[in-house]
Amino acid sequence: MQKSLSLRSGLGSILFWSVISAAFIGPGSVTACTMAGAQYGLSLLWVLTFATLGTVWLQEAASRITIATGRDLGQTIALANQKTGKTIPALLFFAILLGCAAYQAGNILGAVSGLVLLTGWSARWLTLAVGLVCVLLLAMGSTRWIANFLGIIVFVMGGAFVYVAVGASPPALEVAKALLVPSYPAGSLLLINSLIGTTIVPYNLFFGSGITQGQTLSEMRLGIWIAVLLGGLISVVLLIAGLLVTGGFSFMNMAAVLSERVGAWGGLLFAFGLFAAGFASSLTAPLAAAVTAQSLLGWPVSSWKYRIVWLLVIAVGLAFGLSDYNPVTIIVVVQAVNGILLPVVTVFLFLAVNNKKLIPETFRNSVLQNLAMLFVVAVSLLFGGWNVWLAIQNLVK
Repeated sequence: MQKSLSLRSGLGSILFWSVISAAFIGPGSVTACTMAGAQYGLSLLWVLTFATLGTVWLQEAASRITIATGRDLGQTIALANQKTGKTIPALLFFAILLGCAAYQAGNILGAVSGLVLLTGWSARWLTLAVGLVCVLLLAMGSTRWIANFLGIIVFVMGGAFVYVAVGASPPALEVAKALLVPSYPAGSLLLINSLIGTTIVPYNLFFGSGITQGQTLSEMRLGIWIAVLLGGLISVVLLIAGLLVTGGFSFMNMAAVLSERVGAWGGLLFAFGLFAAGFASSLTAPLAAAVTAQSLLGWPVSSWKYRIVWLLVIAVGLAFGLSDYNPVTIIVVVQAVNGILLPVVTVFLFLAVNNKKLIPETFRNSVLQNLAMLFVVAVSLLFGGWNVWLAIQNLVK
């Protein structure tokens, strides 16, 4: 009887935490992963290994804070920095807000690109329609069941990519080597940052911490490890499927590959899955920004400030959606922006989980956990800083 209860508890925890993996398998993952495979073959698989393990380490630490104190990550950071008043929480909130706005640009573009593939209608009108529906649903507060349903569609699309990836048939030894041995193909820096930013999602740390209430430490760890590893596996499959794209990466070419490999329904599933991933994330990104404001700044859900936050994030997404830029380019760039912002959030998480005044000793980081987190910060700083430096050099020229 005890084993049966334990099994049900473990499965429930895995299903519960699958929301995190579903959150990072959006249009950013579909685009960055398949584009990496199409342009660089297996060379960037190691980035997904790093990013997936980094997601586990950081999410576990953020959730451990909640289990230890009963406070979420934002509340803990605000309490740890109360001597500065609202300065530190406000700066961190604006970093998260920037990240959510960047994600929203990719989310709306991804959703609209999927609808264009399905219908052939005008992208401009579809963008306005998607933005309006997001505003209405967030205003009513009834988004959870829609996000859950669309998340299922995304995982079904992931299943189709598994079938396609098997057809790509890369040698197993080469895949294993690429997963473990870093390489840096010329011109791949932007995609490296994109792969990191679309997997280790900064706002997910606040979101994951907030939903941890009521879980035990062992349930949380089991759920996060398995759910995030499954999400990482889907990312790997997406990259391998990208090997089959010829003639340059585009959503149309990716749909054509699926249609060729699994039948016409494969292309339609990709289009609908791209829409589902984008639309579900178009609801969660603005909501996550508002929830972060509530956590860090204490703005109640009923306040006008809370509503302004998610409206602002949607407005930024709409602005990019109505632009004439290539959606693939924007999606890759905004994921890279989040890869650059990631170290900022991670440093505050590191300080919070090691705070001797707020976190009981048994819940603070061990030496190995600290080394793992510092490794994530160092790698993110290296590639993010490198990207910024190259951008500055280009501006000077």
